Amino acid sequence: MAAEPIIEARAIEKSYPQPDGTRTQVIGLTDFVIEPGKIIAVLGASGCGKSTLLRILSGLSQPTSGALFWHGKPMNGQVPNVAIVFQSFALFPWLTVLENVEAPLEARSVPVVERRKHALRTLDTVGLDGFETAYPKELSGGMKQRVGFARALVVEPEVLFMDEPFSALDVLTAENLRGELLELWLNKKMPTSAIFIVTHNIEEAVVMADRIVILGRNPARIRSDIKVRLTHPRDRKSPKFVELVDYIYKVMIEPDVEHAPPDAESTGEIVLPAGRLRKGQPPVRTSKYQILPHARVGGIAGLLELLQDRGGREDLFRLSEDLVMDVEDLLPILEACQVLGFARLKEGDVQLTEAGEEFAKADIQTRKVLFRKAALQNVMILKQIDSVLKRKSDHAIGDDFFRDILGEHFSGDEVERQFETALNWGRYAEIFDYDRESGRIIQTEASQTDIVPSENVPENHTPDSAPKA
Repeated sequence: MAAEPIIEARAIEKSYPQPDGTRTQVIGLTDFVIEPGKIIAVLGASGCGKSTLLRILSGLSQPTSGALFWHGKPMNGQVPNVAIVFQSFALFPWLTVLENVEAPLEARSVPVVERRKHALRTLDTVGLDGFETAYPKELSGGMKQRVGFARALVVEPEVLFMDEPFSALDVLTAENLRGELLELWLNKKMPTSAIFIVTHNIEEAVVMADRIVILGRNPARIRSDIKVRLTHPRDRKSPKFVELVDYIYKVMIEPDVEHAPPDAESTGEIVLPAGRLRKGQPPVRTSKYQILPHARVGGIAGLLELLQDRGGREDLFRLSEDLVMDVEDLLPILEACQVLGFARLKEGDVQLTEAGEEFAKADIQTRKVLFRKAALQNVMILKQIDSVLKRKSDHAIGDDFFRDILGEHFSGDEVERQFETALNWGRYAEIFDYDRESGRIIQTEASQTDIVPSENVPENHTPDSAPKA
């Protein structure tokens, strides 16, 4: 029989109210369990809601609807026995290593002698004995994160939550610390029943986790739930390891395509959760507006050049390895190439299109022309900006107009990210110039001759100074 979950989330959902009475959904209706004896890794694109899910499951944030249970009993405000390791080291700089580790015990009013004993034992467990009196400024990044682990483990949490704990470290330090943590877990040297780790590193997830959950976005939903059956220690070069990593890449890069799962007996069982229907809830709005991947032109051009050098096609896994890039860093660039029509994904490979090949071979000025053509054909917000500027008698308009358009579809932070990406693309393509001080977008001479259909401008967004029909 399956073990009773430590934490169970039933139909949780997170959304935020909008002025028109609807709600913008961040996390869609989701069921989730954290089981004892498991390392659970959560993967997903940047901004998809991984950290929000962590905060809800750990009790730091409340869901908008749904219920949370701790050992089968409603959480209802009770503080679960959990601890969190953050991406940033978050140490108190005025405290020594020992005092930093003692801090959570002091907050729980543990007597001085007892907390000192617990802290020293935990520091020894994570390999920091001898550094008790050092201050954070004297430590390397890896040692600072060890202090973070010790501070989390000293309270003997039943569930250890980790939010991208290795991403601030260099590659070698991260690999070393990851291996040490896994050794403590496998040898049962840490007082923890389950680990929940948010990561953007696919290999890290496959190396460590017993279960890998892949989240979609807008809103966040479980797209795939993989029970990994590979035995520890895991060989990164083994065919089964590579097969699973490749499968996860495909699921994350091509969310709308059904991919054949790897062999369940030796690799892992793939669970595709069924959707849920909302009943008796306020209407939830999810954006149907085009979402621009947050990639800059330099990264797009560099990737296209690399693909051209490799014959126009490359395996995603090999590409990520060669570039020493995590999927979270590579994914937006790949998505941008697809949005612009410069590349397409096929069977886990990225392949140049004719337009992408032409761009990769072109000189600097020709690239700008090709990018402008692709952007005005494929990118909605750039079509809208170009069309409005053509209609204006002075070919200029304030940026608030387009921030308002984006604000109807995205949260405040995402509005800024979308706008900055559009600025980067539009200025490179010479569709417009931008005066950040005045907040004015001005059409360039190069773009004034381009013809873009007027229907690309929303009917309910006509600038005051625009000529009326």
